[in-house]
Amino acid sequence: MDNIAGKKSALTWAVNIAVLALVALWVFPTLGLLISSFRTGDQIASSGWWRSMLPTEQNLTLRTAAGDEAEQLDGLYTVSGNLFAHEGREPLEISAFGTSSRAVGAYAPGETVDMGDGEIVTVESNGDYVYTSQEEMSGRGQRIFVTAEVAPEFTLENYENMLFNPNNIDGMAKAFFNTLTVSIPATIIPILVAAFAAYALAWMDFPGRALLIAAIVGLLVVPLQLALIPLLKLHNEIGIGKGYLGVWLAHTGFGLPLAIYILRNYMVGLPRDIIENAKVDGATDFQIFTKIILPLSFPALASFAIFQFLWTWNDLLVAIVFLIDSSGETTVMTKQIIELLGTRGGNWEILATAAFVSIAVPLVVFFAMQKYLVRGLLAGSVK
Repeated sequence: MDNIAGKKSALTWAVNIAVLALVALWVFPTLGLLISSFRTGDQIASSGWWRSMLPTEQNLTLRTAAGDEAEQLDGLYTVSGNLFAHEGREPLEISAFGTSSRAVGAYAPGETVDMGDGEIVTVESNGDYVYTSQEEMSGRGQRIFVTAEVAPEFTLENYENMLFNPNNIDGMAKAFFNTLTVSIPATIIPILVAAFAAYALAWMDFPGRALLIAAIVGLLVVPLQLALIPLLKLHNEIGIGKGYLGVWLAHTGFGLPLAIYILRNYMVGLPRDIIENAKVDGATDFQIFTKIILPLSFPALASFAIFQFLWTWNDLLVAIVFLIDSSGETTVMTKQIIELLGTRGGNWEILATAAFVSIAVPLVVFFAMQKYLVRGLLAGSVK
């Protein structure tokens, strides 16, 4: 017998393995973003997150001392010192160096390189250098490209720059708070409206109630893209145009069918005796709703809050249509991450930090309310 007590069937093992594989596929990238969010941009560009605890070989761009510090020795203008000391960095062991970005490792430490026009440079393995020129030097120092092994480095500056630096050139701090400004009201407003509608559809008798329920179920399968342009034209006609009010109303309208469906199915399953006893005691519908229905419906309210927050937090399409303008003042995180991805030589540490934060915030909300989500979904079957 295949299913005797104490033995698992092959199908059970297959399901377990498939679930573990899916969890791993989801967890590993998230873990990678978490680790990368604490690394520097150079380290992110030079090695994968799985090698974050190992030294990495990196190409660094350093400069000699400025030209006005040159001394004239034997008819030559000379500057010397240590490349790492000029940059305020800890000294490293140089394995190769170059004077051009096209050949960053062309020379071994200790070699003397003729750069033409009477300029000569020598770089030692510890970063000491001597740079001479027949002509008088001026301006910034000469660029030297070095290859060195860098120890693992982790920092909190990425989060500080992204969230709390008002001069953040990537605008991610503003985008983060813009996203919160969109997501929180766009989650609360449809819950308030849907809770009243769900109670009416579940416990109040009025003509056309069945048709309204059928219409709400039908709206669940209508693509929101069909309503984007007509709704935007309506917003422009009534004077709200592109702005937070418009995107809040758009998210409310698109989220109401699911909210009413979930809450109505949950409320209709509540014990009828409680409501009838409250009416016998003289309670009004509003009192029944606020003092009995809402407290008992908290799992369903939490379930929808999770779905709505995840949708609005990760949304890009609705934000582009109803919120984001050319000024960039109302850009959300999803849009800002796309712009960072499309930027040549992008700020990798800010990108990794922003990507992890965009995942971490919904994860915190989900795990904080997961028990209510499960209870709400199990009890939310159609009655």
